[in-house]
Amino acid sequence: MDVPNLPESLQLLAESQQGMITRRQAFGAGLTRDAIGARINGGRWQRVYPGVFAVFSGEPCRVAALWAAVLWAGPGAALSHHTAAELHGLTRKPPQLVHVTVPADRRVRRVPGIVIHRSARILTARHPAQSPPRTRIEETVLDLTQLARTFDDAFGWVSAACGGRLTTPQRIGAAMSQRARVRFRDALELALDDITGGVHTILERRYLRDVERPHGLPSAERQIRVVRGNRSEYRDVLYKKYLVAVETDGRLAHPAEARWGDVHRDNAAAADGIITLRYSWSDVTTRPCSVAAEVGAVLSQRGWPGPMRPCGPCCTLRRS
Repeated sequence: MDVPNLPESLQLLAESQQGMITRRQAFGAGLTRDAIGARINGGRWQRVYPGVFAVFSGEPCRVAALWAAVLWAGPGAALSHHTAAELHGLTRKPPQLVHVTVPADRRVRRVPGIVIHRSARILTARHPAQSPPRTRIEETVLDLTQLARTFDDAFGWVSAACGGRLTTPQRIGAAMSQRARVRFRDALELALDDITGGVHTILERRYLRDVERPHGLPSAERQIRVVRGNRSEYRDVLYKKYLVAVETDGRLAHPAEARWGDVHRDNAAAADGIITLRYSWSDVTTRPCSVAAEVGAVLSQRGWPGPMRPCGPCCTLRRS
């Protein structure tokens, strides 16, 4: 960004901040209050927030708008939560509000469009190099889990970050250990172990938690890579010893192209002697005992000695 008629130091700073500067930065470069006012009144600059200016006249781009928000929040501030998730590529839909975290002892006057969070750990949580300033991906994920309405929503953020290879379960676990209070801590620790074991989606975890483990099914391998020609395929759940695969499909809609892709994979697996069972979100979440009975029956036909066990006093296995 070329910013003419500015002191060199301020021009370089404005370029590094997508054309945004603060009043204090302008004063530090030698500009007076009158010089700033003349630029604003002449339409060369525009006031974005009190004390934060764009040194251009056009509409700020998204990154410039985020710079303005974090500059408004002051030294030590960082974009966080859903806004940091946007910058890290964890979500594709920009949030309507800009989330900024400031040091716990800071008081920032609220302005429309910006949500201010406070943290005593922001200096540690803030990424040391990325621009505009934002929280590290692990801290971002944990912040989002704390805003989640349910644990499934919290797990969704963790699995998306790990599945997208933005971070690892180990790094999230290390960041969580630095926090004194974490909502869902025990469940998140178990979930991180599950993700390490290959669980990638909420539905896969529901299958593990509600179908496989409580009913005594054998432990399966997860996200097994199969190479066919020049293509790689992945099996959600594979009981390798018994040549039984389980695929979980959480899609609300199942387009024809995707459905036929599933059929082709199942046919190819059958050629390798693998029988494939498919279950929807409704199957796993509303009738886990029946799903377990079906999987157990197929495994028994393939040589699994069992036994299965009821998951509780109301388990339908007791009636079968």
